[in-house]
Amino acid sequence: MEVIDRIKQIRIEKGISHEAMAHNLGISQTAYTKIEKNETKLTVERLFKIAETLETKVENLLGLQAGKVYQQEFKDNSINYQEFQNLHQENKEVYQELIKSKDEQILLLKEEILRLKNK
Repeated sequence: MEVIDRIKQIRIEKGISHEAMAHNLGISQTAYTKIEKNETKLTVERLFKIAETLETKVENLLGLQAGKVYQQEFKDNSINYQEFQNLHQENKEVYQELIKSKDEQILLLKEEILRLKNK
C-alpha cells in the first residue's frame, strides 16, 4: 500500500474531511485533494504535518514496522536475517524517496533565490 493510500485510509477511518485536513495543513481544499490524488508531490514537512493531524506516527503512513523489534531469541538465524534484510530494503526505498523529495525542494528553493536576486 502506498503512502497516499494509507493517508486516505486513516483520514477516512478517523472521519476527517478534506476541508479539515486542508485547514490543519494551512492549504486549500483543492491543494489537499491534489495530494490525495497524487497530483502534487508530498513533501517531508507536509508528511509530518499530516501525521500530526491524523494523530499517527509517520512510520504508520510510510508503512514501516518500526515497532517490530527482534527481541525474540534467534532460534533460526536465517529466517530472522531474511526478515531483517527485507525490513532494511523496505526502509531504504522509503528513505530514498524522501531524500529525492528533499533534493527537489532544495533545487526549487535555489532557483527561487536566484530569481529573487536577479530582480
